[in-house]
Amino acid sequence: MIVVRRDPEIHDTEGGWFRARWHFSFDDYYDPAWTQFGSLRVFNDDRLIPGAIWPLHPHRDVEGLTYVVEGVFRHADDIDRDEELPLLPAGSVQRMTLGSGAWHSEQNGSQTEPMRFIQIWILPAESGLPPSVEQRVFTTEERTNRLLRVISGPARAGDSVLVHQDAAVYVSRLEPGVAATHEFEPGRGGYLYVIEGDVTCSGESLGTGDAMKVWEEPSVALDARTTSELIMVEVRAGDEP
Repeated sequence: MIVVRRDPEIHDTEGGWFRARWHFSFDDYYDPAWTQFGSLRVFNDDRLIPGAIWPLHPHRDVEGLTYVVEGVFRHADDIDRDEELPLLPAGSVQRMTLGSGAWHSEQNGSQTEPMRFIQIWILPAESGLPPSVEQRVFTTEERTNRLLRVISGPARAGDSVLVHQDAAVYVSRLEPGVAATHEFEPGRGGYLYVIEGDVTCSGESLGTGDAMKVWEEPSVALDARTTSELIMVEVRAGDEP
């Protein structure tokens, strides 16, 4: 089963120093049809102006996942550590386990260039985990013409960043004319987002800003018509509508 969401259908909010597209109910935006998908609770496409700092704020029992699309991402939190975390360039991912509770801040690490990042919340398999951060830089070449798994659960972590749930995040840069296929294990589904580009996904035409929820399907087939940047969150979907 497939549900396509067109770019104009996704909630758009403007805060002066930030602009965000909220795909699921978040903050003062509520849509009963889009509250979560499996363990996927939040999917936000955020943009910060140069030098912008999202003030420190608390969360708990959330796996906060970040994929840096453009610019330089800087992270701050109240976790004791020996040294500052490095700035993250485009293509990087980060997981912050908020678990038993922590404060954190997303920031634009550049004073001159805007920054764009995808923020995802996954509900963890257990509550009260100790707060922690893990991050990794992936290159453009690593995701070109394939679906690269950059975040995954304990059973398949490998070289990807760990999330404390049976979930995964894939990113891809498909060149024109290139096709790619992703197979789903039984009971799993995906939320695919076109960051930029023009693709066909299982017969549906998707452009920049469009998204697709897929469940009870054995696979998805992607064909790029232009150079396309994609991200997909895979979760155990069950029978969710």
